[in-house]
Amino acid sequence: MKKAFKHLPTIVFLLFIYTISILFIALPKKDYSAHEKRYLADFPTFTVESFFSGDFGKDFETALCDHTPFRNFFVGLNSYYNLSLGNPLSNGIYHCKDGYLLNDPAKADRLDINFQIISDFAKESDVNTTMLLAPSTGYVCSDVLPNKHIKYNDDENFEKAKETLKEGNVNFVDVRETLKNAYADGTQVFYKTDHHWTTEGAYLSYCELAKSLGFEANSKEDYEIESYDGFYGTTYSSSGYWLTKPDTVQVYKSKDIKDISVSITEGKNTIESDSMFFLTHVDADDKYPIFLDGNHPYTVIKNNSIDKEKDNGKLLILKDSFAHSLTPFLADHYREIVMVDMRYYRQSIKELLNEGDFDQMLFLYSIDNLSTDTDLAQISIK
Repeated sequence: MKKAFKHLPTIVFLLFIYTISILFIALPKKDYSAHEKRYLADFPTFTVESFFSGDFGKDFETALCDHTPFRNFFVGLNSYYNLSLGNPLSNGIYHCKDGYLLNDPAKADRLDINFQIISDFAKESDVNTTMLLAPSTGYVCSDVLPNKHIKYNDDENFEKAKETLKEGNVNFVDVRETLKNAYADGTQVFYKTDHHWTTEGAYLSYCELAKSLGFEANSKEDYEIESYDGFYGTTYSSSGYWLTKPDTVQVYKSKDIKDISVSITEGKNTIESDSMFFLTHVDADDKYPIFLDGNHPYTVIKNNSIDKEKDNGKLLILKDSFAHSLTPFLADHYREIVMVDMRYYRQSIKELLNEGDFDQMLFLYSIDNLSTDTDLAQISIK
């Protein structure tokens, strides 16, 4: 009996390996992981060159890990095991109090360069230019962070932005205190499972932005608010903390907009819609693409029912995805808004600006994305 117990761990281990191997062979291979919101690696094609270079081995190992049976369980088990050992950081995501999963601070590799690019571009153009920079979630919601974490340098970086953008006569909209005060009062201004601000956070930022753009923001009574539960965002997908509760997404629909048209262009394909809210994404785990259908190179929004007294003309927005939940608020005040995402847009911004007859230009980025963005440099290319 003692000898049998002595070999029990080895027997269990071998059974586990054989079972996983059989399941790996027998089970169908998935192309996409809904939990991690990414496409899984394909198994590489063997070539003599890739074998001797080591690429085949690396690619095969990656594909093997991606297609291991019960992968989600093991990813979550690893995250919670490390958390139990006192390490709250999993794949760049902090496990925080109150159900928050927060990105660690982005390295500011490109921040100063991008501030200068925006300043120089604004100086060359004849269009009134504004910039709204969204602070990091860890900066605003600092009280939920674990005791051991990397410092968030938002204050220092925002001051750099003000100084550099002033050279290009860019109107800088600082929403740090607005969001921090609202958060301190109990308002959820950032999602707990995603890196974006909530619609409430976007609304508060829109109210501050309106002052700089020269119009009065709408009150909350001007909107019909719809809520959708079960939102699992990007920080959830990257973390492995699968036991975290989901967020709720709110949609603010303006009572004044009676006729709106949205045109989304990606390559040779164009999507036409009569709404800024794409509710086909309601049933997905990641519900943020409800706003303007997510990331696209070029989007045009026309308010065909705008009151002439509220019309501020034509607005160009150069942006990241933080703009998606804020732009619907701006649609009440412009007869036309053109949104460009430099991560995917490959045409000349100078040409677009010169031919578009824009009244105002807005740069809307989060500080985390702008810190590492290398695509913004293309705005200065003719």
